[in-house]
Amino acid sequence: MTSLTEILIVHGLLPIEELDTVRLSERADEAAVRHLVEAGTITELQFAKARAEQKNLPFVELLDYPVDRLAVAKVPAAVCRRANVLPIAFEDGRLIVAMVNPGDVFAVDDVREAARMRVSPVVVEPSDLLAAIARYHRADNELIDLSTTLTADSDEPEETAAQTETDDAAPIVRFVNLLVSQAITDKASDIHIEPGENDLRVRYRIDGVLHEMQRAPSTIAGGVTSRIKIMSDLDIAERRKPQDGRMSVHHNGRTVDLRVAVLPTVWGEKVVLRILDNATSSMSMSGLNLLTDNFNEFEMAYTKPYGMILVTGPTGSGKSTTLYTTLHAISRPEINVITVEDPVEYRMPGVNQVQVNRKAGLTFAVALRSILRADPDVVLLGEIRDQETAKIAIEASLTGHLVLSTLHTNDAPSAMTRLIEMGIEPFLVGSALDCVVAQRLARRLCDRCKAPDDRTDLAYLGFAVKPTVGYVANRDTVIPEMGPAVDPTTTGTIIYKPVGCSSCSKTGYRGRLGIHEIMTVSEEIERLTVARASSAEIAAAARKQGMVTMREDGWAKVALGLTSIDEVLRVVS
Repeated sequence: MTSLTEILIVHGLLPIEELDTVRLSERADEAAVRHLVEAGTITELQFAKARAEQKNLPFVELLDYPVDRLAVAKVPAAVCRRANVLPIAFEDGRLIVAMVNPGDVFAVDDVREAARMRVSPVVVEPSDLLAAIARYHRADNELIDLSTTLTADSDEPEETAAQTETDDAAPIVRFVNLLVSQAITDKASDIHIEPGENDLRVRYRIDGVLHEMQRAPSTIAGGVTSRIKIMSDLDIAERRKPQDGRMSVHHNGRTVDLRVAVLPTVWGEKVVLRILDNATSSMSMSGLNLLTDNFNEFEMAYTKPYGMILVTGPTGSGKSTTLYTTLHAISRPEINVITVEDPVEYRMPGVNQVQVNRKAGLTFAVALRSILRADPDVVLLGEIRDQETAKIAIEASLTGHLVLSTLHTNDAPSAMTRLIEMGIEPFLVGSALDCVVAQRLARRLCDRCKAPDDRTDLAYLGFAVKPTVGYVANRDTVIPEMGPAVDPTTTGTIIYKPVGCSSCSKTGYRGRLGIHEIMTVSEEIERLTVARASSAEIAAAARKQGMVTMREDGWAKVALGLTSIDEVLRVVS
């Protein structure tokens, strides 16, 4: 049998010298090509096509394939997920089954046993298969059925919810579990459970935009809320005050943490669950999509032994991800890293993480005072909320510690004036702050369906790009380089717009990326801060020194084909 490596060489995907390195066995050949995929030498798509050619089987792109739902129904969802397969059609009395590895005889036997039919495998790309399994085995129908079932039991919703704490088969438990499981599968960042006068509305925030996913009778709202409170160790009897909690769920063999916020409204308690999924965050600097100049400025700040770095932006703008990624880049065995958070969003090995507990008197300020006696080198403070916390954090940065924290401001220059408004002396603000990062999250264009944007008259938007256009792939590489383009609309640079396909659920976008504004505190900005200059004056000085504004950063990423003009205008004023 022709090896996978030989097939890749024939197609010009590998140099000929690779041929002699993996002629040991079929297993060695497979392992070697898998290593090439992990190294980025070839793609999963190229690997899948080579495997199909090797096995003399058809290769199928599931996104464009007319999947037969009757075929899908022949095999239970649990079997499909366990065996990593999906039935997609019938042909000549056989069940056509999409597989990543058609040589997996155990998976073929499982499908044959479940469907009671002969099986013919076809080869698909791994990411396509996982997306198709999630799409065709959604929990929507079961959620609708459960909503109907729960309506009959809604006379005593609180009692029902309390009983479900130990009964995993109860409808309320299944309803909540399905809501959470489906949100994680859909890569949602938040789940909004909102009681209304006539119904209970469930919305998922996916790629920064809320989508309505489910409506259920309002009579079950109390039971659903109580179930979530039980899972989060909250007081189910308290309905007048907001409550915050945390819970963990198991999803596809891994543990996912959720931050829970309960807010009383006129129709009941609204619940928002923030999904803190470590699997969706690479914790690498490349995941921040920083332009080259911005990365260089930021790296100079976080590699210093002391000083203060602030990340600013509204809720849901990726501040925590930026902080944790930075912490991951600087954390090493020879330094002591301590965090104070409310709540602890991501568990990081080798980092001492402190959870704020107001009931026990452990506030940000109290915790920060205590950890400064624990010999830290780096301190991460979840958020600067008041004068006391800000003052201690600034004093820590002035006494040999590197302090990372967040603040709610619209842009980077406003961070200086915001700290002064909180009661911090201007000379302390100017001396302590090294760098301020303001950011927003914009939706990333779907690579499968994006199309050239034919708009040309964009001067009124200020559409221009700073001279260095490229973003950091890792510490040593910048991709793609575009040279000294100033205005993409006059230099032949192609800009793209969303179209929509099955891969991106017809939205034209898939995933998100950061848009940044990084201000390094220079001597001039420090003098302006001490003189209590306005944020507009500080911004003008920062731009004169080369600061890339958020809109300019957004235009650069439009020019790189990462996002669209309309998306930048949506998230940046």
